[in-house]
Amino acid sequence: MSFAGKVWRLLVGIKDALALLFLLLFFVTLFALLSTRPSPGANVRGGALLLDLDGAVVEEASVPDPLGILLAQELPAREYQLRDILRALDAAAGDERIKAVVLDLREFTGGGHVHMQDIARALDRVRAADKPVLAYSLAYTDDALMLASHASEVWTDPLGGALVFGPGGHRQYYKGLFERFAVTSHVYRVGTYKSAVEPYMLSEMSPEARANYEALYGVMWEEWQAKVKQARPDADLARVTGDVTGWIAEHGGNVAEASRAAGLVDTIGSWEDFAAHVAGIAGEDRLDKKPGAFLHTELRPWLASLPEDRPGKAIGVVTVAGEIVDGDSGPGIAGGARIARLLDEALDDDLAALVVRVDSPGGTVTGSEEIRRAILRHKDKGIPIVVSMANLAASGGYWVSTPANRIFAEPETVTGSIGIFGWVPSFEQTLARYGVTSDGVRTTAISGQPDILGGFTPETDALLQQAIEFGYDQFLTRVAEGRGKTKAEVDTIAQGRVWDGGSARQMGLVDQFGGIDDALAWAAGKAGLEEGEWHAQYLAGGIDPAQALILQLLNGEDGRQRQPAGLFGLVAQRQEQLGARITADLERILGSAGMQAYCLECPVTPGAGARSTGASGRALLRRLLLD
Repeated sequence: MSFAGKVWRLLVGIKDALALLFLLLFFVTLFALLSTRPSPGANVRGGALLLDLDGAVVEEASVPDPLGILLAQELPAREYQLRDILRALDAAAGDERIKAVVLDLREFTGGGHVHMQDIARALDRVRAADKPVLAYSLAYTDDALMLASHASEVWTDPLGGALVFGPGGHRQYYKGLFERFAVTSHVYRVGTYKSAVEPYMLSEMSPEARANYEALYGVMWEEWQAKVKQARPDADLARVTGDVTGWIAEHGGNVAEASRAAGLVDTIGSWEDFAAHVAGIAGEDRLDKKPGAFLHTELRPWLASLPEDRPGKAIGVVTVAGEIVDGDSGPGIAGGARIARLLDEALDDDLAALVVRVDSPGGTVTGSEEIRRAILRHKDKGIPIVVSMANLAASGGYWVSTPANRIFAEPETVTGSIGIFGWVPSFEQTLARYGVTSDGVRTTAISGQPDILGGFTPETDALLQQAIEFGYDQFLTRVAEGRGKTKAEVDTIAQGRVWDGGSARQMGLVDQFGGIDDALAWAAGKAGLEEGEWHAQYLAGGIDPAQALILQLLNGEDGRQRQPAGLFGLVAQRQEQLGARITADLERILGSAGMQAYCLECPVTPGAGARSTGASGRALLRRLLLD
């Protein structure tokens, strides 16, 4: 039996080795095929530029994580980089092959306020070139409406319509849960308005946090309404956002008719009706026999066909997008070590200037400091350092902005949240309920600390609070040095409070309004370069084709994860977002990220949750199974 067992194990080993070998050969072959780029312009057919935005607009697209996909058994939502969309639209405006731009927003999951404004302005440039922009969706909400309001024609399905939700909403508070299970919550923070730890210590929002939220969301809401009214003067937003049920009831529950009456949409019709209308403008697609098919060029081949203009000297652009963490995470998550390495590798590139594009709610202090120090190594070379804030540049996102010679932001940018916190749970009382106690011998007051099972000593609590206070002092020092203020002056506008871009500019946290193009132009001028003498050089790597392959293999021919459709589909999507947020909360409860400068109160931009959910879910799964 022993000999037979050895033979059997040998045969199994040979079988496993051959299977692994064939699998490797398979993926190597497919990788080679994917790495072969099609000839530029091969699929550019003219007609309409079709922007089928079946996902979220983000600052930096994340790299698909095969392990996360396999564990979750579902694909993350698609992500479209803002700069790709803007480049595509600006090229379409000046290209005679493109007759119109079509926005397919049926599965659009949104983006940040600043990103929506940037795309809206690009759509205006297309229309200024006498090219129509046509939008179609089953269910328009705030972000889709912002884009659609800049279209020449807005269509919706007879079973669809438009609803305006406005910023804001609820989040979960866990004090009652902790009391129920006798969990001790150790909270360390500096900042009256630093409400990131409130869900773990309160049952409801504090008055200070409520006042901050109301001020921030009030400004964002006014900006959104003003921009939509400017683009569509006939839209009756007061009616739509006032008595919502009465407005719908006037039209017998027909949301599509109610939306048209309120001036949110222009035409009601099926996708086939819409496509036939587009075909009358852009031409018919004679290769596609489906009803109403129109001649079009999709985003990816269109971008591939555009020539790269790289004149003169390079101005480096490094992107800090997503939650800031320690290590090599990203793109889509701001891994401190990864971004610092990108910056250090560019030290020999003879950059004329450096632009730091920030779209982050912050994260770990250590990750933020690692990025800041890498930026300073470029500043030590004597080149201009410029920060361009997108939707979010709060807490750790502001920490990495402090070396800048100039900070650009938009009125809708959320920034500030200058504060530090730490939070650790301990379970000594929970275990005591079941007869489990702790005892031992200490040589010092902090031997064996922090002990999440036996409890914290008073000295440990004091030590951790002192570390947080020191971290806050360091934050104030960095802001004061960067903005030419005293620490006392910074403290009056810090304390963890979140500001809109307009308020931040008035207080000197931001220098001027403008997007990344304005930041690049200022950096070029500061470096003594005229227009045509410089180009932007993004410090980032591309997506691994092998990972893109896995997406397509798991999800069919087009690699697409279909989203729930219609107005009720919106409820399903929001439930998924809620689940992702609770999962992230649980990860913070079970995890220990160290001292953090994170803006938990900042609005979550679509895409961000999708990027972090998989990682949080995997970490939670590992802890539940292995710890």
